[in-house]
Amino acid sequence: MRPLPTRLHVFLYYYIHYFKYRTMKKLFVLSAFFFAIAFLCGSTVQAQNAPASPAQTAKGKLGNADVTISYSSPAVKGRTLWGQLVPYGKVWRAGANDATTFETSSAVQVEGKTLPAGKYALFAIPQENEWTIVFNKVSKQWGAFNYDQGQDALRVTAKPRKAASFNERLAYNVGKDGFTLAWGDLEVPVSVK
Repeated sequence: MRPLPTRLHVFLYYYIHYFKYRTMKKLFVLSAFFFAIAFLCGSTVQAQNAPASPAQTAKGKLGNADVTISYSSPAVKGRTLWGQLVPYGKVWRAGANDATTFETSSAVQVEGKTLPAGKYALFAIPQENEWTIVFNKVSKQWGAFNYDQGQDALRVTAKPRKAASFNERLAYNVGKDGFTLAWGDLEVPVSVK
């Protein structure tokens, strides 16, 4: 037979359960408060940390080929682009972050030269009066840091021209005659058929 509880036992029992309940209630209220603060701060930080160069895609049909250009779109932000931020005579990723990619579902003629179906890293070597557009077989690259000229599938030249309007963000457009790279006050049309 179990002994009857003493007053001390009863007191301890209610004391422990009372504070256990209050502690859990406080813990719940504090948890809800911190969750709300974290949620509000997190959404504010997320809005402030929008990518500087958001991912973009330009798609179109050129002849029988479906063409997709995937790139990150940096902004001018008052900087001098050509010859400074993007130096003349050096390989440029033609965007930001990962190298820009050019994907075609079937063979196309780029500036009169054949480019087989596939996915390529798209690079550019800008000059003041003529650009070299490079289609490299290694499509997944970070920037142009590991660019290997030996992996080029095709190189063509294109003439830059003054853009009809200022483009704060880099943009590619696929049209009926090919694609155009436009950024700042410059655009570079590339014939694709």
